Amino acid sequence: MKSWMIGLLLALSTFGAHAASVTAAQDPWPPFVIDANKGISVELVKRTLATQGYELDMRIMPWARALSEVEEGNIDILVGAWFTEARTKSLRFSDEYLKNQVKFIQLAGGSFELNGLASLKGKSIGIVRGYGYGDDFMQAELNRQEAGDLPTNLKKLLDGRIDLTLEDEVVARAIMAQQGMDASKFAFTANALSTNPLHIASGVKNPRGQELIEAFNKGLAIISADGTMDQILTSYGVK
Repeated sequence: MKSWMIGLLLALSTFGAHAASVTAAQDPWPPFVIDANKGISVELVKRTLATQGYELDMRIMPWARALSEVEEGNIDILVGAWFTEARTKSLRFSDEYLKNQVKFIQLAGGSFELNGLASLKGKSIGIVRGYGYGDDFMQAELNRQEAGDLPTNLKKLLDGRIDLTLEDEVVARAIMAQQGMDASKFAFTANALSTNPLHIASGVKNPRGQELIEAFNKGLAIISADGTMDQILTSYGVK
């Protein structure tokens, strides 16, 4: 084979490999995102995109930065994002692949129970900067105090600096265990603020964002039908 043809084939091969790479970002969010290789969302998205010929390049970073990088199109996708109307200005969302039930967390022995947003009046509530808790909650006149992550809010709760924080219960318990916190010191409300479908999301500014969303949706149908999704969920003890 002539040298110019070999060079062309190598160039095309390199281009193809590059084109098939999908960059992704998220903060640590166990059991959905544990590290760049482990977690329900990481493995599920990786396997889903692989059915469509894409390879996932996962990066771990603070949530606010991950969100900003995806919104600007510098990184292709978030592997786990909650839908809000406000976010549709900057993000495209896939079909849902799981659900999260967001509950309030208080110190054990506390008497608070969620009965509508009005029941939160007078409470100081620790939230994570950039999280999508829902438009109604974020627009209500409440005492919300931002932090960079849930562990910080749990420590503030223990120190008496806030009254409540909130998170998906499965995620919160995983983070407590990971941080070596005694889960018996905390209590979850029986009522949830919301049940949030979980999606991947890509920036509106990303020129191939819609392509990636469509590829994920096609792959999701495949892994849902062939048992791959159930296998991943079972391996993390959530099914």
